[in-house]
Amino acid sequence: MIDRRSLYDGLNQLEQELQKNLDDLVSMKENLLELIEKNATLEMENERLRERIREIDEKKSPILDERQELSESRLNLEKIYEDGFHVCNLLYGSRREQDEPCAFCLDVIYRENKQK
Repeated sequence: MIDRRSLYDGLNQLEQELQKNLDDLVSMKENLLELIEKNATLEMENERLRERIREIDEKKSPILDERQELSESRLNLEKIYEDGFHVCNLLYGSRREQDEPCAFCLDVIYRENKQK
C-alpha cells in the first residue's frame, strides 16, 4: 500500500518538474522566435547585397576586372568586405554603415602585389 504522504510528495515533485519543463519550453520558444527574426533580417540583407553585386557586375567595374587577378586570401577579404564588414587594420571586423566604401579596405584588397 502506498503511503498518502509519499504519493502527495511525489505528485508535488512531478508538478514542479513539469512547471520547470514548461518554463524551459517557453524560453526556447522565445529564443526560436528571435532566431527566426534575425534569420529573416539576414536573408533580406543578403538579398540586398546580392542585388548590389549584380548592379556592380552590370557596370563592369574596373575593380571587378582586377578581381580575377586576386589571390585566394584577397578574394576572402573581398567577400568579407562585400558582406558589409571592414577588412582594414583600423576597423577590421566592424560593420560598414550603409555599405559606405572604405579606402583603407579597398587598398588592402586591391593594392598591387609588389611585396612578394
